[in-house]
Amino acid sequence: MPHAIRIHENGGPEVLKWEEVDVGDPGPGQLKIRQESAGLNFIDVYHRTGLYKQDLPFTPGVEGAGIVESVGDGVTSVKKGDSVAYAGPLGGYAEERLIDADRVVKLPDGISTQQAAGMMLQGMTAQMLLRAVYPVKKGDAILIQAAAGGVGLIMCQWAAALGATVIGTVSTQEKAELARNHGCAHPIVYTKQDFVAEVNKITAREKLPVVYDSVGRDTFMKSLDCLKLRGLMVSFGNASGPVDPISPLLLSQKGSLYLTRPTLFHYVATRAELERSAGELFDMVLSGKVKIEVKQRIPLKDAAEAHRQLEARKTTGSTVLTV
Repeated sequence: MPHAIRIHENGGPEVLKWEEVDVGDPGPGQLKIRQESAGLNFIDVYHRTGLYKQDLPFTPGVEGAGIVESVGDGVTSVKKGDSVAYAGPLGGYAEERLIDADRVVKLPDGISTQQAAGMMLQGMTAQMLLRAVYPVKKGDAILIQAAAGGVGLIMCQWAAALGATVIGTVSTQEKAELARNHGCAHPIVYTKQDFVAEVNKITAREKLPVVYDSVGRDTFMKSLDCLKLRGLMVSFGNASGPVDPISPLLLSQKGSLYLTRPTLFHYVATRAELERSAGELFDMVLSGKVKIEVKQRIPLKDAAEAHRQLEARKTTGSTVLTV
């Protein structure tokens, strides 16, 4: 019988339990996937702790890739033996799973299931942020918080390919070099430098049209101070904890700023949107403009240790849980 990570109560990494599961057969419109890898993302931590509420018990994980084992009635988009990947439906931390066929995409030649598991959520998030939430164009200067993280490294490369000047914050000099090697023109070690002062210096006090912030509480207010008049604050994560409530008046006082809190699943809600997002990501990767580097590989059964490393900010780039 296959195994999966199951969560029966919210809490720390210790609540991630390796258990046998009965997967069953796919129903109409569904697939059964034999997973080869699952992605590790901070949203998994939010689900585990209960910050993002889920009905208990559940199998975490919103990203994975593998081989189609069987298909249910009415499925014509893929067949048994196809390599597929997804980002969205919970249930990724499993050796086998059922999933709706319209939520997966076939992998093109040249992209492995392990690479796909480390890029679908992060890569399509980067596509959403750079192409939909704020369409970055040549000549823009942008700030990416946590530039050496999984999403950050993809965004640095993609934005640089679009002709933007990328400023990024990192916690160590080693991460600064990593970000620089992935298109970040101005890595700022925030533990040693004031990133607001550095942004002012880099932009000659013109500031920025957009800031992408996945860190949350620790950086939110200072991120606002990096924006020019009518700039856009994109808050898309809470690595340091949820952002404290603010008054809308603050946005006016700081320059009639805009604030958005996007989630990928609202930007790939339709099949057409999913195919467009995944297609752009595959094109960037296959062209070599964006390199997906799986920096950590951890057995799926050791997901608790993977969560500890992620929360301690010991990971860089993408991490996959291998089956």
